[in-house]
Order: sequence, then C-alpha cells, then structure tokens
Amino acid sequence: MTLQLVQSDQLPTADSYSQIVVATGKRLVFVAGQVAEDSQGNLIGDGDLAVQARQAFGNVGRALAATGAAPEQVARITIYVVHYKPADTLVGVEALAEPQHLIEIDAIAVVD
Repeated sequence: MTLQLVQSDQLPTADSYSQIVVATGKRLVFVAGQVAEDSQGNLIGDGDLAVQARQAFGNVGRALAATGAAPEQVARITIYVVHYKPADTLVGVEALAEPQHLIEIDAIAVVD
C-alpha cells in the first residue's frame, strides 16, 4: 500500500494535515465512527474530551488491527467533536448518538 502526499502550489501549505493524499492498494477498510466506549460498551472519560479522544482513537486502532490494517495506512479520517468551533476540517456537532459522547472518529484505510 502506498500513500502519496501531494502538495499543490495552488493551495496553502498545511502544517498539521495533508491537503491531498493519493492511495493505491488492493483493499479498502472502512471503520465506522468510533466513540469512547470499552469493549463492554461502557463510556470512558465522562465529560473529559482528552480521555474520550484517547479511547476513540484507540478503538480506531483496534478496528484497523482486526482487519490487518495499521494507523499509517489510513488515507482519510473524520473527527466529530461536540460543541467545537472548528478551525480546520473537524466537524463541530451539537450532539452524537449518545449524549455523553464528546467525540466520534471514522477512518478509511487502503491495504495491499
């Protein structure tokens, strides 16, 4: 699997993300939105965005691992944050499926 990061001189340079990613590989792995719940469905980090983010990102990693994919193979990720006023491409939402969830993350990976 190859992820090629492309920078266009027609776009501003981004410091914390890639404007364009070209992915080649044999399989696509779509990870549904992951929230801050453990394997038993218990909320982790009630009211604490940082703790919930660690758990949600960890769940993304566990979902990828279940398919043989790894975080470095993720070509696209979307992060939804409750009551966040985004400065970049985060999606600020009023609420998620469960009111105590503060963050949800989905991802697409390309795997050979």
